Amino acid sequence: MASKWTCPYCNRPCTVGKDDVRIISGKNYISEEYGKYKASTQITVCPNPECRKRTISLTIIKIDPHFETEIEKVHHWNLLPESAAKPFPDYIPQQLRNDYEEACLIQNKSPKASATLSRRCLQGIIRDFWGIKKGRLVDEINELQEKIDPITWDAINSVRHVGNIGAHMEKDVNLIIDVDPEEAGLLIWLIETLLTDWYVQRYERQQRMSGLVQLAERKKQEKTQQKKPADS
Repeated sequence: MASKWTCPYCNRPCTVGKDDVRIISGKNYISEEYGKYKASTQITVCPNPECRKRTISLTIIKIDPHFETEIEKVHHWNLLPESAAKPFPDYIPQQLRNDYEEACLIQNKSPKASATLSRRCLQGIIRDFWGIKKGRLVDEINELQEKIDPITWDAINSVRHVGNIGAHMEKDVNLIIDVDPEEAGLLIWLIETLLTDWYVQRYERQQRMSGLVQLAERKKQEKTQQKKPADS
């Protein structure tokens, strides 16, 4: 059965079918004490002809030893690509992309370090895109309120109320704070949203406006060329 899927390499929404996905499963007893588990490897090849890269994941599933039914997924690993970071274009500053990509890479391995990178990335975005530099991230977020729409600001400000993330907004963004993977994921989602809504949309708007200007200039030249034979 075909299903919708977004490639983590080219970021294109695709429809994948049985020819694009291969699942390899094996069952093993770890021990009588720990029970029976199944290791399931899934390989997905991007249908986009310009990409065709492989995504590989491994899932460990606990199985009922009597009925051979799945009880629960114990753990899941993304093997390729290692990071769940979305590909962002080169016109976004390299340092911001580096912090974001590394935050995604270590979200589950070290959520504390991931959150630290995300907070630094958030401050870098506010400083680079809006030119706001106040020293403390919390002060920069406050000044941002007058420059952006209320919904976006509320989303950014809401992070200040999430556990240790919010408690340390007033301190050095490089300070390691104790957070869990879910909280680290919240910061990553915020970074992805801001990079898309601010940098990507601004670039696409500039491209459309530039195209409109060029189109108007061509039409003007065509009109001038059409008038010349009549004038002569």
